[in-house]
Amino acid sequence: MAQGTTPPDILCIGSVLWDIIGRSSYSLHPGSDVPGRITRLPGGVAMNIAMTLVRLGLTPALLTAIGRDAEGAELIAACARLGLVTDYIYRSDDLPTDRYMAIEGAGGLAAAVADAHSLEAAGDKILRPLTDGRLGSFGGPWSGMIALDGNLTEALLAAIATSPAFARADLRLAPASPGKAERLRPLLNHPNATLYVNLDEARLLSQHDAATAPEAAAALLARGARRVLVTNGAQPCADGWHGQGVITELPPRVMVARITGAGDTFMAAHIVAERRALPRAAALHAALSAAALYVSGDVGS
Repeated sequence: MAQGTTPPDILCIGSVLWDIIGRSSYSLHPGSDVPGRITRLPGGVAMNIAMTLVRLGLTPALLTAIGRDAEGAELIAACARLGLVTDYIYRSDDLPTDRYMAIEGAGGLAAAVADAHSLEAAGDKILRPLTDGRLGSFGGPWSGMIALDGNLTEALLAAIATSPAFARADLRLAPASPGKAERLRPLLNHPNATLYVNLDEARLLSQHDAATAPEAAAALLARGARRVLVTNGAQPCADGWHGQGVITELPPRVMVARITGAGDTFMAAHIVAERRALPRAAALHAALSAAALYVSGDVGS
């Protein structure tokens, strides 16, 4: 940590980009052309987690790649207004700012495209603050919490799994999507890692066709995971911990107004609950309650 600076409460490493979301109350099918609303908001897995952490009273720092283009300048300014620490972000002169586009209808998420190519191209440049003394070094690694998402390349995630710069961190892992879930496999057996996945992502990582979240959590523990939390929409959620078994809880029933970002909200709320030393079942309950408020539209994006 650089002398004279206050350390952030947690580091959020991964995608920070513009979310372009189209929402309609109509049911959607291939070729649908329906009325609705289109918004552009700061997003990305790391960003969504960080924004929820701020709402819950923490000060997160972002480690990501953002271009020096006009969209990047707007995004940096938006992050700062939201109370996020942007000092450690890698700014690229030749890479554009990343974007995510999603379409949501009455039945939930219809389709999405994630353009996180600049984050992937930046590679380990985004991790320099963890080794150059600003946040840590190989000899004195960061020892706090890190929320890490699967938008990084598989090669970089594999390097993180064995890097001394991450040896003391409390790692909280989130796949960017089911399509990228398997990128986290090198970190599955990390002794300090807690994995947050939905049922589809858990199936991919465990290579087991689990029917429920508790079954999927047990399968991941059997493959060597230390701690896993598996969500399954409105169905029971599971918290599996090596040596302590699996606990479950049914999410609150709410009217669903939005989907994108719900898993990130769940993860952030669970992190905050555990930082406050809530018992395991209480932390799970707090996370599910926060996610339910989010999908109902009762809290801001």
